[in-house]
Amino acid sequence: MGAPDAMFVGSVDFLRSFIGIIRRPYETYRALSLRRNWWEIAHIALLLVFYFATASLVKTAAFRPYILTRQFLALASTAGATAILVSATLWIVGIRFFGGRGEYLAFARGWAYTLIPTVLWFWTTSILFVAIPPPRTASIQGLAFSILYLTFSAVLFYWKVMLSYLALRFGMKMDLRQIIQTVIVSSPVIALYGVVMYRFGVFKVPFI
Repeated sequence: MGAPDAMFVGSVDFLRSFIGIIRRPYETYRALSLRRNWWEIAHIALLLVFYFATASLVKTAAFRPYILTRQFLALASTAGATAILVSATLWIVGIRFFGGRGEYLAFARGWAYTLIPTVLWFWTTSILFVAIPPPRTASIQGLAFSILYLTFSAVLFYWKVMLSYLALRFGMKMDLRQIIQTVIVSSPVIALYGVVMYRFGVFKVPFI
């Protein structure tokens, strides 16, 4: 298959997987673990690039190309490093200590889709920061907004956890017990990394 054909198939696979992780995540991840076309991941990368461009504009008070470029590069490079660190940590722990099996690249492809709920949450937060800037009032409208926002965040968090479980389930062929053990052992490393990013002011909330 040539590059243009692979790119077209990757686009179709991405759209199918994007809809699938919403409607039928279990079947979608099972199919995803069997595919070998990497072009679909380019679409997730484009979503990340679009978000970081938006976040850079939100965080920068004035339109200054140098500051915007520096902010964008800092966010994009750190998020990329975070995705690699988290997936590699889970992979190493799962494979070496808890009987996981498979290929890292196959697992990383499934893990990339777990970034979609993260992007949606950060994206929505950035837009709301501009549309309804803090401080938000304690009026009925303000309380209703807070309830809706918390509900939305909880739904995305549940979706993120479910996709992460499926990525581990199919990417490393582990059962629930092995997955829980892997997450428990990996959590201190991931948490320490999140604290470091917070201290450096890159992410107030870890982009995981």
